[in-house]
Amino acid sequence: MSIKQKLAMGILTGGLAISMIGGGTYAYFNDVEVNNSSFAAGTLDINVAGNDAANAIINVSNLKPGDVMLRNFKLNNTGTLDVSKVLLTSKYTVSDANGNNASADFGDHIKVKFLTNNDKESPVIWETTLSELSKTDVVDRNLLGAIFGGERDGLKAGTSDDLTVLFEFVDNKKDQNTFQGDSLSLEWTFDAKQTNGTAK
Repeated sequence: MSIKQKLAMGILTGGLAISMIGGGTYAYFNDVEVNNSSFAAGTLDINVAGNDAANAIINVSNLKPGDVMLRNFKLNNTGTLDVSKVLLTSKYTVSDANGNNASADFGDHIKVKFLTNNDKESPVIWETTLSELSKTDVVDRNLLGAIFGGERDGLKAGTSDDLTVLFEFVDNKKDQNTFQGDSLSLEWTFDAKQTNGTAK
């Protein structure tokens, strides 16, 4: 073995010894700690309880112009998070029994009055027609307080608000025979919004 080979072998052996010493030292002075944390999201969940077995707010037949229908319904917060507001959007479809409605819209003749949020001691606050309520450019309405003039603390987890609404088939004192036999299917969507985030 030449001098260069011996010298190279010596350097390699010395480097290996140093690395073993360093490795042994690291393993000897060692401390490991494991910390487990968790994040659990709450639930935002409301339901609407109407008057009948299907929980519909209103199911009515044999309507005629001038009829009024007073109904109560309940907004229940069944989630674990408080609700800051509940927005309402509306849509409907009309079944034209005789095919003679032409440009007439049954929804123009059904007035809806949101009378009270009984838990927030509110007065008569909002009146419109189903057709206006169902237009896409109508601003969604908060059913919990902002338009009711009462307390504005939303809907706490595990609580309910009782609301009263009145529907009216408006008698416009004109010929409304075109609506005889017609029906209207109404869909209301209640959209619960969370409260602002807080420090935890």
